[in-house]
Amino acid sequence: MKSQDVRKQFLDFFKNNGHLIVPSAPIVLKDDPTLMFNNSGMAQFKEYFLGNGTPKSPRIADTQKCLRVSGKHNDLEDVGFDTYHHTMFEMLGNWSFGDYFKKEAINWAWQLLTEVYKIPKENLYVSVFEGSKEDNVPFDQEAWDIWRTLIDEDRIILGNKKDNFWEMGDQGPCGPCSEIHVDLRPESEKALVTGKSLVNNDHPQVVEIWNNVFMEFNRKADGSLEKLPAQHVDTGMGFERLCMALQGKTSNYDTDVFTPLIEKIEQITGLKYTSDEVKNISEEQNKTNIAIRVIVDHVRAVAFAIADGQLPSNTGAGYVIRRILRRAIRYGFTFLNTKEPFINKLVEVLANQMGEFFPEIKSQQQLVTNVIREEEASFLRTLDQGLQLLENVVSETKGKEVSGAKVFELYDTFGFPKDLTALILKEKGFSYKEEEFEVELQKQKTRSRAASEVSTEDWNVLIPGNVETFVGYDKTENNVKITRIRKVDSKKDGVLYQIVLDNTPFYPEGGGQVGDKGTLVSANETIEIIDTKKENNLILHFAKQLPENVEAGFVAKVNTDLRTSTSKNHSATHLMHLALRSILGTHVEQKGSLVNPNYLRFDFSHFSKVSDEEIKQVEASVNAQIEAQLQLVEHRNIPIQEALDKGAMALFGEKYGDNVRMIEFGESKELCGGIHVKNTAEIWHFKIISEGAVAAGIRRIEAITGDAVKNFYLSQENTLAEIKETLKNPQDILKSVASLQDDNAKLKKQVEQLLKEKVGSLKAELEKDFQEVNGVSFLARQVDLSMASTKDLASALGTSKPNSFVFLASVEDGQPNIHCYIAKELVADKSLNANAVIKELGKYIEGNGGGQPFFASGKGKNASGIAEALAKAVEFVK
Repeated sequence: MKSQDVRKQFLDFFKNNGHLIVPSAPIVLKDDPTLMFNNSGMAQFKEYFLGNGTPKSPRIADTQKCLRVSGKHNDLEDVGFDTYHHTMFEMLGNWSFGDYFKKEAINWAWQLLTEVYKIPKENLYVSVFEGSKEDNVPFDQEAWDIWRTLIDEDRIILGNKKDNFWEMGDQGPCGPCSEIHVDLRPESEKALVTGKSLVNNDHPQVVEIWNNVFMEFNRKADGSLEKLPAQHVDTGMGFERLCMALQGKTSNYDTDVFTPLIEKIEQITGLKYTSDEVKNISEEQNKTNIAIRVIVDHVRAVAFAIADGQLPSNTGAGYVIRRILRRAIRYGFTFLNTKEPFINKLVEVLANQMGEFFPEIKSQQQLVTNVIREEEASFLRTLDQGLQLLENVVSETKGKEVSGAKVFELYDTFGFPKDLTALILKEKGFSYKEEEFEVELQKQKTRSRAASEVSTEDWNVLIPGNVETFVGYDKTENNVKITRIRKVDSKKDGVLYQIVLDNTPFYPEGGGQVGDKGTLVSANETIEIIDTKKENNLILHFAKQLPENVEAGFVAKVNTDLRTSTSKNHSATHLMHLALRSILGTHVEQKGSLVNPNYLRFDFSHFSKVSDEEIKQVEASVNAQIEAQLQLVEHRNIPIQEALDKGAMALFGEKYGDNVRMIEFGESKELCGGIHVKNTAEIWHFKIISEGAVAAGIRRIEAITGDAVKNFYLSQENTLAEIKETLKNPQDILKSVASLQDDNAKLKKQVEQLLKEKVGSLKAELEKDFQEVNGVSFLARQVDLSMASTKDLASALGTSKPNSFVFLASVEDGQPNIHCYIAKELVADKSLNANAVIKELGKYIEGNGGGQPFFASGKGKNASGIAEALAKAVEFVK
C-alpha cells in the first residue's frame, strides 16, 4: 500500500465516523511562547484541552507535521543511527473534546488497524496504565476491560508512569494512555523470543505505532493532579512507522516515504544505500547508510520549516533549523564525500512526493531550494575554515593529544562537529581530550538552561468560567475586572505577573505586531502593563507588580502614543507589500515582519537586490496611497473563502480560522488581526531606510513613518548644515565637495608615490643588513611605515635574496604589526613556517595573526614588545 493511500484511508475512516478533517498546522509556531515547533499532534489544540476555546467540532482528525529537536522531546541525536526515529514526522491523530472517550477510541483504533489496514492481530500488543501511588491514580481497569474484548490477555501489557501516562509538559492537561505496538520480526525470531518482552525496549522491529491518550487530569505547579472539567481523547499514530508495518518493511527508510529521496542521493553521489534487510554489511557501508538516513530525514524537516516561514539563523528556532541542516551537510561531507552543495537538489523530489497533501512545499519549492543551497555553500566554507583552524591547533600542540577546550571552541564558535574533528585528528595520528570537551559543553548547557529557566505558578482564578473579550479595535480605554492571575519567575526577566481581564483593549503580540503597553488604573493605584501576549487563547497582560486589591474595578488604558505609531507602521507595511508586488512582481510574498512604534521591518521573497530606482518607486507608490487618503475598510468576521474571493492575501505559515478579519486600503487587501489607522493620511509619510539580504531569495526592508520620518529629515537637515559650516558656507555645496574629492585623489597619488620611493630607499638600505645565520639570509628590523607598506617591503626584501628569512615590524596608529617572509626552499627543506613564526612572536605584542607557510602577518596591542619579538626571531634559524 502506497503511503499516500495509508494517509487517505486513515482520514476517510475517521471522517466516516463523524470527525471533521482539518489541515496540518504549520510546523513552526509563531504565537506560542512555550514552544518553538509543533512537536506533537495535540499542540495546535492546547487551548481546547485547557478550556480556553471552543473547537470547530467535538470530533477532529488530521495528520500533523511535527518536529522534535529541542526540549523534552528531542530525537535529533538518534536520527540516522536507528531506523525509526525522525526529526520531522507526520502524526496521524483523532481527537475528542468532551465527546467520546476510551470505549470508542480503543475500538476504532483496533477496527482501523485490523479490519481496514488488515494488520494481523497476532502481530499486535497493547499496553494500559498500571496506576501510580505517587499521583493517587488507580490502575486503568476500564481500558483493560475494553481491550480484553478485542485481544488475548497475554498480549496486554501493564505500563508504568514513564510509558503510559502522557503529559503535555511539567504543568497542564495529562492522563493515562494505551499504546499499540507492532511486532515486525520474522517468524523465526518470534518463535525464539516473545514480542511481549521487547515492547518499549528500543527494538527496531517491535515499535509503538499508536498512542491513545485519555486526558482527564490537570498537572498543577506543585505536582498534584486535579480533574479536568471534561474528558478528552488525544491520539497519535506515527505515519512513517505505520507505512513500515503496512509495506512489509523492517525500516521506515525502506518505505516509499523515503526511498525516492534515497534514490536521488544515490544518483548524485554514485553510492548505494543498503536496505535494512541486508545483514552483515561492512563498517564503511554502515557509515554510508547512516549518512543517507540523516540527510533524507533532515531535508524534510528543514524544507517544511522554511516553507512555513522559518529561515535558518543564529538564534531561536532559526538556529535549530540551521543546526539540523548543518548536521546533514556534515554527514554528506564526511561520509559521502560531497564537497559541493547537493541537498537542495532533494527539494524537487520532496515537493513532487508530498505536494498534493502539503501544498506549501510545492508553492515554496524555489525559495526552499535557494535557501538550502545558500546555507550549504556557507557551511561548506565554514568547514574549510574549520579545517585551517584545526591545522593551526595541531601545529601548536605539543605531543599527540589536542586540548578538548580547543576542540570545543571549534565546535561552539565555528559549528565544527567534534566527531569530524576526531576523524581528522585520527588521520594525522592525534586525539583530543574528550573529558575537557565534555566539561566545556556542560558549562555551556548550564549557562543556557540558567538563562531560559522559568518557574510558572498555577492560575489563581478570580472569576470562573469567564470568556475574555478583545475590544481593542474600537477602544483604547475600558472598564475591566481581573479574571485570573499567576506569577512567573525567570532568569531572564525576573518576577512578572500575568493578568487576564474580562475584556481588554490591549492588543497581544501577533502577526508581527508588538503587544500594547499601558496601565490598569483603579481608585487607589496605577499598575503599569509592560507587554501583552497571547497564550493558549488567553490574552496575558504582563506587570512587575500586582494590584493590592485584585478584585477592584479598573480602567485599562492603552498607551495611545505607542499604539498610534505602531498602527501607522502596520498600515504602511500593507501598502508597501502591495507596492513591492506591483513594482517587483507577484512572486513577492511576505516572509516575516516586525511592526513596532519606532519602525517597520519586512522580509519578502525576491531573488536580487532591490535597485535604488526600484526603492524610489516603492516609496513613491506608498506615499501616493497615503496622499490618496484611503479609508480603512474592515471586514471583521467573514468566512475565509469569501475573503480570498475578494482578493485578500493569505500568508504561508499562518494559521487561519474559518472566519477571518480582512483589511482593505484601496487595492491592498490582506488577512490581518493587527491594529491599523482609519485613513492612510494619518501615516503622513513613508521612508525606506535600508534594504538588504537576509537569506538566499529573501530580502529585508526597514522603513519609518510619521514622526520618525520628520525626525529623519530634521537629522538630515542638521547634518547638511554642519557640512556647510565645515566647508565655510559655500554657495554650491556639491561643487565644493567634488573639489575636495579631486584634491584628495591628487594628494593620495602623491602620498603613494612618496611611499613607493621610501619603500624603495629602505629596501636598498636594508639589503645591506642581511646576516648569514646557519645558511639562511636573515633580517629582522623595525621600520617607520604603515602596515600595508611594511608588508610590501617584507615581500620585496624576501624575494631579493636566496634562502631569505625576513621579519619586519612597524607601528601604525599606536598598534604594532609584524610580518614574516620565508623563502619557499627553506619552507620545504628546513620545515620553517611563517604562520608558526607569527603565532609565536605575536605573543610579545599581545596579538595574533596568520597566513601561508611562506608569508604571514599579525597585529597586536603592545608596541613595547616589538624589541623582544625582533630579538627572538633569529632563534627560528639557529
